[in-house]
Amino acid sequence: MLTREHAIVAYEGDHAIPDRLTSQKHRHYLPLAARMCAAYREGKGQTRQSLHRAIERIFADELDCPNRRVAAFCKLLDESSEFIQDEKGNAAKLRQAVFSAAAPLHPLVTNADPFFENDMATAHRVISETIGKSWPEIDDELFSDLIEFQRMKTFAELEDPKDLLSRYNVAQVQVALFDALRMTIWASSDLKSILRYAKLARLMHRIERLSDGTYRFDFDGPASLLNRSHRYGVAMARFLPGLLSCRGWKMRAILQPARWHRKVFLDLDDSSGLKSPVEPVSGFDSKVEENFFHQWNAAPRMGWRLERESEILHHGQKTFVPDFVFVHEDGRRVLFEVIGFWTPEYLQQKWETLQLFQDKRILLAIAKSIHAKLPIHTTSVVLYKTEISVDEVVKQLVVS
Repeated sequence: MLTREHAIVAYEGDHAIPDRLTSQKHRHYLPLAARMCAAYREGKGQTRQSLHRAIERIFADELDCPNRRVAAFCKLLDESSEFIQDEKGNAAKLRQAVFSAAAPLHPLVTNADPFFENDMATAHRVISETIGKSWPEIDDELFSDLIEFQRMKTFAELEDPKDLLSRYNVAQVQVALFDALRMTIWASSDLKSILRYAKLARLMHRIERLSDGTYRFDFDGPASLLNRSHRYGVAMARFLPGLLSCRGWKMRAILQPARWHRKVFLDLDDSSGLKSPVEPVSGFDSKVEENFFHQWNAAPRMGWRLERESEILHHGQKTFVPDFVFVHEDGRRVLFEVIGFWTPEYLQQKWETLQLFQDKRILLAIAKSIHAKLPIHTTSVVLYKTEISVDEVVKQLVVS
């Protein structure tokens, strides 16, 4: 993730516009991205400083590229690389040995004369003999613990140089979110995934179901309640790549940049053209769920239609997104949860969740192998071995 030193954000009216490279205006950046990737691909063994200078040379004749953009590219390429770390502090020990060996030779001069006998060449020879390494080896290792002199070990090659430009666009939005006080998301799809990524980013949330069936998520926290802190904005920035991998959402973040005395908005939606570096979550949690979904939709089912993960139950920060929701044409809704793979901890957590929302109409499909291990006492259960019986589910819905 970028830092504030890499941020390029324009403010138009009451909106924040993070820097973005577009396929039309910045088409000439594609060959430049290829050259940047090549510089890192061929840069094994080079210092971070020399790699950065190589990137700067690529943009030396590019007028439409501020220094911050170049530095941002270097940061993103560094994140795809592994650099040798001086974990044992060898560089510091080497410096101490060099200074100890050089101290008796003080003062050193460029060219020796009758008054000053010790020149640099003599010092290098004496130090090398004392330490047991050639001077080029010593010079190479002397400051290797400083970040700019760390040497590249590996580079994770990007599949397409275009991905570097995509990562840049996402990263600029992320760094703009550092100034976020609050974020609101309206979503109709991928609800479970949105909540999962929010929890991974440790965002506190409030949820409201709107009259049109969509959900509103409000993410705020200590920054909006107590002393202002950018820590929660960083959490929102961490959340962004996951959100971008989801469908059916729009977002508004309220920002307050430190140098501004008023708040501005940052608006995005799932059609904003930003490509997430996170792979979309698989469509179904199991083959059992996928098979049932397709079997159900193969024919009309007495006025019932099946929706996947379209409802959220919430109690404070505790949320539960059932696998499916049965919606009848007369407005009735029945939640449907499939319980298959298990560990003792999973079953205990599932039981506690269902207890918390026991006032809701929830139909359970439970694998026969674990039914006895799950302390759930309800008649709204369909047992299955390898597939869920559509007919058994219909029978349960008829009495709902």
